[in-house]
Amino acid sequence: QVQLVESGGGLVQVGGSLRLSCAASGPTFSILNTGWFRQAPGKGREFVAGVLRNAITTYYSDSVKGRFTISRDNAKNTVYLQMNSLKPEDTAVYYCAAARAAITMSPLTVDYWGQGTQVTVSS
Repeated sequence: QVQLVESGGGLVQVGGSLRLSCAASGPTFSILNTGWFRQAPGKGREFVAGVLRNAITTYYSDSVKGRFTISRDNAKNTVYLQMNSLKPEDTAVYYCAAARAAITMSPLTVDYWGQGTQVTVSS
């Protein structure tokens, strides 16, 4: 079984930056693909970014491309999301995700979820 624990959320002003971390426990992290989703109040869970288990291939939603960077450190069993140039519309609970198959835009492709961390961008 895999457990994911996010950290690094908080309150930031427009244009600011935050770095989210997701620490994974369990022996199978290195074979899992990982990513980040977010959910704003009253909305569905939205794909943000993904990184394959090779820690090289990354992909992003159009809404964050050029502003967010996803990475992972397989030696530390940790996934990161560096968020720059934050906007009010980035306000959401951010969830770490992991799956045996490649994570796509659909939350149905995710096998494991973290508990979420709140990011609030104030204008």
